[in-house]
Amino acid sequence: MSTTITKADTFRALHRRRSPGDPLVLPGPWDAASARVFVEAGFPALATPSAGVAASLGHEDGRTPADEMFAAVARITRAVDVPVSADIEGGYGLAPKELVERLLEAGAVGCNLEDSEHGVLQDPHRHADWLAEVRAAAADRLFVNARIDTFIRPPGAADPKQAAERAIERAALYVAAGADCVYPIGAPTDVLPLLRSGIQGPINVHGTVTGDGPSPTELGELGATRITFGPGFQRSAAQALRDIAADLTK
Repeated sequence: MSTTITKADTFRALHRRRSPGDPLVLPGPWDAASARVFVEAGFPALATPSAGVAASLGHEDGRTPADEMFAAVARITRAVDVPVSADIEGGYGLAPKELVERLLEAGAVGCNLEDSEHGVLQDPHRHADWLAEVRAAAADRLFVNARIDTFIRPPGAADPKQAAERAIERAALYVAAGADCVYPIGAPTDVLPLLRSGIQGPINVHGTVTGDGPSPTELGELGATRITFGPGFQRSAAQALRDIAADLTK
């Protein structure tokens, strides 16, 4: 059994049988150095943020060339010995088989895949079919986190209840297609119990690193299986560097 498969099994196991107040917390490294810091702090696995990696490479979010993103993921996985899941946005237009191959070559054990493109929600049935192809190509070698964008794209962005209902519908399709976890990004905390009651399997919830939102424990009690932070850590680190630089130039 290869190292990648072993780590994939380990990563999948981290999502199982979690108590309500103990979600899996996955910090988001944007380069090898930050990945090592998180592992040294004791985190058992990591999840790269596409926006954070883009910033580290000098790109705007959503504008990173696929080759650069996979190369960045590979540098991160080589730097640490824990499982790493990769945010690869909408898949960069790659066919499922090639997408899976490139993820495995980069050393990733999982991926985050969005269900909107250019700010527009994709047809959920067509997207579910594509996820099923990804799952078929990956078998058990990758943990697939299916992002659901109903809370951040119109019309749901203006109506959380409607967005929650649509998220539950999409989640059912994606789980049936083989997604290991779903990620209703942008979901307000007050709808998390509704999502938890209507969604089968693990739910990824966005956390904050600034202390101005619910703690991971509180999010877990509301229904989160795992917590990720998007580019939160990278942006906080960048702000800290700005503050240091400003002090040095006074």
